[in-house]
Amino acid sequence: MRIASFNINGIRARRERLLEWLEETRPAVACLQEIKCQDADFPAGDFEAIGYRPTWHGQKGFNGVAILVDGEDPLEVIHGLPGDPADEQARFIEADVRGVRVVNLYLPNGNPHPGPKFDYKLAWMERLRVRLGELLARERPTVVVGDFNVIPEDRDVWSPAAMASDALMQPESRAAYARILGDGWTDALATFNPRGGVWTYWDYQAGAWQRDHGFRIDHLLLSPEAADRLTAAGVDKDHRGREKASDHAPVWVEIADG
Repeated sequence: MRIASFNINGIRARRERLLEWLEETRPAVACLQEIKCQDADFPAGDFEAIGYRPTWHGQKGFNGVAILVDGEDPLEVIHGLPGDPADEQARFIEADVRGVRVVNLYLPNGNPHPGPKFDYKLAWMERLRVRLGELLARERPTVVVGDFNVIPEDRDVWSPAAMASDALMQPESRAAYARILGDGWTDALATFNPRGGVWTYWDYQAGAWQRDHGFRIDHLLLSPEAADRLTAAGVDKDHRGREKASDHAPVWVEIADG
C-alpha cells in the first residue's frame, strides 16, 4: 500500500502536473496540501474520472488539504486540528483507508521569525502532538504525512548557514518535531536515508532547482504498528523538474498489507 504526500502549491494551477503524477505513479492514497481553493471549487470530478475518490478541507486562496483514495471512498474522520475552536485555517484532515488511519497536514510556515506567525506555528505543533498522542494510544496502524515546514537536522538542508534564520530551522521548531518523534513515530525517509542529503523542496528563486539547493520538509511518520509493515519510502524528484511544477516533490511510503 503506497501512501503519498504532495504539496501541490495550488490545485488549479498544477492540475495537469497533478493528474500526470497520479496516473504515472498510482499511489493507493494521495494526500495533498496547499490546494488553495474553497470547498465548492475543489475539482473532485477530475480525480473521479481517473478512479480516485476524494475528501477535502478547503480555504479560499490559502492552505487546504485533501485525501484521494484509489478505487474506494475514504472514511472521513475529522476536519481541522483539534485543540483550538477559533482556528479556522484548513491545515488538517484524517481518514481511514483499508484499516490504516491516514493523517494529512500542512503545518504553519512560521515566518517571519520571531513574531505571531512563529508563535502560532509552535502552538499548532503542540496541538498536533496531543492529537498524535491520542492516535498512538489506540495502537492501530497510523501514517502521518504532509508538509511539516520543519527541517529536522542540518543533514536535511543543502546549506544550514543559508537557512539559519528561517523559522523552518529554528531550535524551537526542531525541538517540537523531535518531541513528536520521541513519542514513538518513525520518520520513514530518514530511516531509509540516515545520512540525509534528500530534498523534497526547491525554491523557485535563485536557480535553487538547477543547483540542487533544496531541503527536506515533507515528512512521512509511522506509528509502531505501521512501522512494522514499512517496506520502502522515497521522493518522486523528477516531477519537480517538469514544466509548471510545484516547488515540492511528491514523497511516498509503502507498507505491507496487514
